[in-house]
Amino acid sequence: LVKFDFLGLKTLTVIDRALKLIRRDGRDVGPEWQSLDDQATYDLMASGETLGVFQLEGAGMRDTLKKVRPHNLEDVIAIISLYRPGPMENIPVYVQGKEDPSSVVYQHPDLKPVLEATYGVPVYQEQVMRMAQEIAGYSLGEADLLRRAMGKKKVEEMIAQRKRFVEGAAELKGMEEKLANDIFDTMEKFAGYGFNKSHAAAYALIGYHTGYLKRHFPVEFLAASMSLDIGNTDKLAAFFQEAKRLKIPVLAPDVNSSTADFDVRDGAVVYALGALKGVGLEAMKHVVEIRERDGRFEDLYDFAERVDPKHVNKKAFESLSKAGAFDSFEPNRAKMLESAPLLANMAVSAAQDRQGGQGGLFGEAEPALRPVLPKAKAWNGQQKLDQEFKSIGFYFSGHPLDDVLEGLDRERVTLAMEVQDRAADGKPLEMIGVVRARSDKPARNGGKFAFLTLSDPSGEVEMMVFPETLSQNYDLLQVGNAVAITVGVKRNAEEIKLNAERVLKLEAARLSKAMGALKIRLAVGAFVGDLAAVVEHLTKLQDLEKGELLIEMPLDDGRVVTMKLPSTYTIGLSAQRALKEAPGVERVEPLKAA
Repeated sequence: LVKFDFLGLKTLTVIDRALKLIRRDGRDVGPEWQSLDDQATYDLMASGETLGVFQLEGAGMRDTLKKVRPHNLEDVIAIISLYRPGPMENIPVYVQGKEDPSSVVYQHPDLKPVLEATYGVPVYQEQVMRMAQEIAGYSLGEADLLRRAMGKKKVEEMIAQRKRFVEGAAELKGMEEKLANDIFDTMEKFAGYGFNKSHAAAYALIGYHTGYLKRHFPVEFLAASMSLDIGNTDKLAAFFQEAKRLKIPVLAPDVNSSTADFDVRDGAVVYALGALKGVGLEAMKHVVEIRERDGRFEDLYDFAERVDPKHVNKKAFESLSKAGAFDSFEPNRAKMLESAPLLANMAVSAAQDRQGGQGGLFGEAEPALRPVLPKAKAWNGQQKLDQEFKSIGFYFSGHPLDDVLEGLDRERVTLAMEVQDRAADGKPLEMIGVVRARSDKPARNGGKFAFLTLSDPSGEVEMMVFPETLSQNYDLLQVGNAVAITVGVKRNAEEIKLNAERVLKLEAARLSKAMGALKIRLAVGAFVGDLAAVVEHLTKLQDLEKGELLIEMPLDDGRVVTMKLPSTYTIGLSAQRALKEAPGVERVEPLKAA
């Protein structure tokens, strides 16, 4: 009787989808896909840049990869087996042995053939079984019984097995009782949490293949990975940040060019319409089907008249508007959002006309009445990002703190992408960001603690907020708020854990570098009166950071006029955010002091 365990892994579907995207363009994987000896793939693993790579993407695992620096599949199998509670404490021994094989010590010379591949560290259950065979003359059947006994830790069985091992070692090797007991102790310790090598090898193979795809076909790999997590905003946000790090373009949602699912085009990831909140994958498949069958949508009216309102309702119109999926028709997203009810009603009317077979005198459809869309003042940059966030689930076309970043004292402020390096010494970190997600949990001693996701222009980081800190800053830590946090650092084995210790409004944190001025860029057609009210407000703010304001105003003929306002004004973070939120302001740029 042979027992088989079959595990369903979505990673296999990721690999399959990535290969289909690659082969669709007439390309294919190289011979290293089968030979498993691609050095570039192992270099990727050794760098720790393994987000999305099966079994190797956790923060602690990435740190371990940097230390072990795998150069073949055997190393990957060992890492997967060692990176668990218990075996983890032997990672430094494994690393030392790998770097200096002469430092490896074996309890008995006959153990070298058994443990040499793992530098003297028993890692796999199969090694424990072979140790029993080599030292004490166990048969394969006896060795398997020993493995089971060690795993179950039954006292009576272990006493009997120890006696059998010591007697066998004395008979086969002439070994002293103390050494035999020492070897048995080593076996017992490792067998308790030893990994089955065949199991780890299967995982390592999948890890190698996903690593290979990420190294050689990163666009297709990211698109396939995002496709399998189309409903998981946290994972999509992480993959989006990874695409930015790898300088892979991600094309914004567009009803005339995007696909329902994630795809690739000309070296870029096409963001899926079906990943937007409130629309649904099947509804967006319908939109793409209509477009591919009857041609591109000519305008908003054409879109509303052709889609089925059962698939594309008012909520879908709103979500598509917030994400900018109609920008090619109407760049004013505020106007689009205001028009959503009207366009949804048009879709219903057009569907009823189709169903009723209404047509003109000669059979052609009568042109429907096309009402004028309501007017709406265009959103400023901050409002646009906020609405985008509601539809996509993370900041896509920019980040609310993009402008603020330039004015920060970078020696003091740690960004998300820098945490691994800067947290090495365990000292507290000063971080800024926008709260993207918060999950409250009941604490054992009453009250609540929370897991917080903080987003900054470089990426995202998760931290814990203990009950007292959460209670004191409950409203301040709401999703969407910009904050400055003093973050405590704790290293747990190979993993870094963060917790929020002190929280301030971003505007109240003094984290700016010395600045002399702010340059304010207006949008074309902006009403200067809106900005004037904000500037007047700045004169009343009490702040030590004072400087000049420069206004850049683009003209209709393409020229840009720069004006310097008289006097000096508050130019700290509070001023920058106030100016960014003023209607008509495109960006705010801090300038260094002269």
